[in-house]
Amino acid sequence: MVATDSFLKYNNPVLVIVNKTRKSVKISSASSQLPQKEKSGPIKESNQQILNTIFPPRQWLEGDKLWMQQVSSAASTKEDVIQLAELLDKKLQRRRAKRRGICPIRREIYAQCFDELIRQETVNCPERGLLLACVRDELQMNVAAHKILYEDSLAFGTRETLIAEQGKADLEKRISDLEEKNDELKKQLAEQLSKYEATEIKAIEIQQLEERRHSEDVHALERSIQQLKDQMTQIGTIMD
Repeated sequence: MVATDSFLKYNNPVLVIVNKTRKSVKISSASSQLPQKEKSGPIKESNQQILNTIFPPRQWLEGDKLWMQQVSSAASTKEDVIQLAELLDKKLQRRRAKRRGICPIRREIYAQCFDELIRQETVNCPERGLLLACVRDELQMNVAAHKILYEDSLAFGTRETLIAEQGKADLEKRISDLEEKNDELKKQLAEQLSKYEATEIKAIEIQQLEERRHSEDVHALERSIQQLKDQMTQIGTIMD
C-alpha cells in the first residue's frame, strides 16, 4: 500500500473490485474479518462528500487490485490539535526547514498542516471548511503565479545577460579595433610631424641662404653705386 508522509488523516483503505463481465465496480472493506460499522447518518455522509470534494480519495494498484482511501471524517479534539502542532515542529526540524526566507520544504509542511486543519474544520462546520479550501486554493494559485513570474523574469534576465555579454564582446572588439586604428593614426601623425620638421628646417636653411644672397647682392649693388658715384665725381673734377 502507498504510504505518504502527510498530516492529513485518512480512513482505512478499501479494496475496489472490478467486475470485468458486468463492467461494474464494487467496493469491499480492506479486511472481511473487520467488524461492520454502523451506517453513517445523512449529516456524516454529507460531510464525507464535502471532504471528498476538497480532498479527492487517493487510489493505487497492488498487482491487479485497486485500493482506495478516503479522507477521515472523524472529529478532532483539542488534544489532536496539540499533537498536530507537535508533529509540525518535529517535521520542520527533521527535514531541516529554514525558519526565515523562502523555503519550499517549510511551505510544503505548512500546506500539509493547513490541509489537516481544513479537514478538522470541515467536519465541525462544512461551510467554514469549504471557505478555508477556497482560501487555500487562492493562496496556491498566487504562489503558482509568482513562481511563473519568477521563472519568466529569470529567463528574461538570462536572455538579457546573454545579450549584454554578446554586446560586451562586440564593444570590446570595437574598442580593440579603435585602439589599433588610433595607434596607426598616431604613427602616421609622428611620420607627418617628422616630415614637417624636416621640411621646416630645409625651408629655414633655404630662407637663410636666400637672405645671404640678397644681402650680398645688395652690398654688391651698393659698391657698384658707390664706384659710379666716385667715377662721376672724378669726371666732374676733370671737367672743371
